[in-house]
Amino acid sequence: MPRGLNRVQAAQYVGVSPSLFDQMVQDGRMPRPKRINRRNVWDLRRIDEAFAAIDDDNEKPSSSWSDVN
Repeated sequence: MPRGLNRVQAAQYVGVSPSLFDQMVQDGRMPRPKRINRRNVWDLRRIDEAFAAIDDDNEKPSSSWSDVN
């Protein structure tokens, strides 16, 4: 798997639909993408960190992704 993922690949990696992944990016549970030319690319390592920070009881975490950095 490449380190840089497009939106659909990132959603599949996390195990959610692209629309839920978009929602998770908006609410801070997942990181925002890097912009490479005109493409949005998600860093696999940042996705791993964000996924690990999500509470196991499936509730929205008290801190946003920006607090993890």
